Amino acid sequence: MDNNNNFFSIDRLVEFGMGMAVAQQMINMMNQTMQTMYVPGSIQSMPQPGVTQPIYYVAPAGQSIGPLNSNDLSRMIMNKQVTKDTLAWMPGMAGWQTVQNIPAILRIVALMPPPLPQTNVQP
Repeated sequence: MDNNNNFFSIDRLVEFGMGMAVAQQMINMMNQTMQTMYVPGSIQSMPQPGVTQPIYYVAPAGQSIGPLNSNDLSRMIMNKQVTKDTLAWMPGMAGWQTVQNIPAILRIVALMPPPLPQTNVQP
């Protein structure tokens, strides 16, 4: 009973297996594309798999605070808790340095928006 229209024939099983392999490749490619897609105006708060976030330590007023991620450090800079003269340290550095001498932290400062201009609004 060699019927090629039977679902369990070798030809049908090979077609099914190849179809599953192609579908799996498409799913993997779509997942990878969705993970690396940048949507303007969105806040991508979830870290990407395999990408490590930098760790920072700062010492405003001589008190060590950390570990901090980039968002925490940005918030402290925006609130003026961390200035260019604040001591900071990152893994891999030999010792504490002022923020103005650490390029990784200067990049965070450069990406921050300037303060809003003060407007004289009369009621």
